[in-house]
Amino acid sequence: MEFLRILPGGTYMDATLGLGGHSEAIARRLGRSGHLIAFDRDLEAIESAAVRFVALRAELKEQMPRITIHAAAFAEAASWAEPQSVDGILADFGVSSLQLDTADRGFSFQADAPLDMRMDPRSGVTAEQVVNQASEEDLANLIYKFGEERRSRRIARAIVRARPVTTTAQLARVVTSSAPASKSDRIHPATRVFQALRIYVNGELDQIASLLQLAPQLLRVPGERPGGRMVAISFHSLEDRIVKDAFREGKASGTWTVLTPKPVTASEEEIRSNPRSRSAKLRAAERAINPARNKRPVKEQEKILRRSWSSG
Repeated sequence: MEFLRILPGGTYMDATLGLGGHSEAIARRLGRSGHLIAFDRDLEAIESAAVRFVALRAELKEQMPRITIHAAAFAEAASWAEPQSVDGILADFGVSSLQLDTADRGFSFQADAPLDMRMDPRSGVTAEQVVNQASEEDLANLIYKFGEERRSRRIARAIVRARPVTTTAQLARVVTSSAPASKSDRIHPATRVFQALRIYVNGELDQIASLLQLAPQLLRVPGERPGGRMVAISFHSLEDRIVKDAFREGKASGTWTVLTPKPVTASEEEIRSNPRSRSAKLRAAERAINPARNKRPVKEQEKILRRSWSSG
């Protein structure tokens, strides 16, 4: 919340609504004239967050801001906000606690369940379809690319031989038998494979890249109000690399002022109370126009950005 810098009466986006924890924290600071726009592909998450907002409205009463929820991927944010109209965007990437803890969604191997892994159960291929229909080469490539698993070819070969693979427990057994954990391993042998399948099924990295490309166009350019801010929380190196590179390139072009030279990580106290925060990395940047690189006044810059937006 500190990096997001909530301005009372502002417009903010929670790109990853989940159970609504971040959205509630934003809403409490917005005031009655503020507007929160939230996105999630998961209808179950939206229903849970809506219950939370009903309780919040009863508490805040006339100070409750307007909240708009879209059952959509955050890469579609441009469809729901005008250019240069947003004061802040928060994105908490990856799988949510709700999805991990709901066994029948198939995101975790802690309980046996169908291999689904879709954040939006209404559409797209399931992890089961990928595991059983992809070629051995394609399977090995996606496990290596999205899971950063060095033993991807060995694992893919074992999966193909074990087909049909239909449940989380079965997949975990196949992976463990083909690539057992070593003494130095800190995670379960199947962790990277499950991560790879989840990222592939949901197109997560493409979604993140799209949001980071859209964010400078949606956020306010500094002028009468401060420049809009983007705060991103990543949970593995693939996500964090996309954010870091986008902010670095934006800094070079004068689009971003980077607020976190190094990623912010959880304290030992936070990790003890919330172990899932252990791998989280937070990066933040503020929308900027670098006068050294661009001599046009702010108002003229806004006109140019709007023209480029409307022309696609």
